[in-house]
Amino acid sequence: MLLLDNLKKYFESVKSRDPAATSLLLVILTYPGVKAVFFHRIANFIWGLNIKIIARMISQLSRFLTGIEIHPAAKIGRNLFIDHGMGVVIGETTEIGDNVTLYHGVTLGGISPAIKSSEQVGVKRHPTLGNDVIVGSGAQILGPVFVKDCARIGSNAVVTKDVPKGGIMVGIPAKNIKAPKGKLDSSFAPYAVTKK
Repeated sequence: MLLLDNLKKYFESVKSRDPAATSLLLVILTYPGVKAVFFHRIANFIWGLNIKIIARMISQLSRFLTGIEIHPAAKIGRNLFIDHGMGVVIGETTEIGDNVTLYHGVTLGGISPAIKSSEQVGVKRHPTLGNDVIVGSGAQILGPVFVKDCARIGSNAVVTKDVPKGGIMVGIPAKNIKAPKGKLDSSFAPYAVTKK
């Protein structure tokens, strides 16, 4: 019963962010982001059991089926919605809060060089996204940066520094074009397009 309740809440969260999500069956059968999150939950559980090769194989199967690559060790909160999804990459030490939306082509990646990779094991190398964050298509968030709650990352932005609560980041390198005033806006804004 709890599983069905969680599935219903997840569907409602997807439906609230995508007007094309007209039925639960449509979302389950045809949304690659939903499938990728489902496979990630399984892979992440198996990763936690320290059966890493099986976890990696599940994540690679998911990548093959969906075009979305999520490392099995990544920590993902409730109601992650990956819209369209093709080309999304979520690195090993990424942490994602609740009600986050990612569009196609987003990278949550590291910036550490491949040299001396053995020294980087267990080191935080990827971003942390707070709750209600929206990341527009093609955006790159690189390194162990913290994107705080209700932030918006514009399409094709390249973020390499921490993002304040409610910030709107655009450009290469990304710059914050909004200083939050008063209560944070956690409402949904497609592709992170918002009014100043």
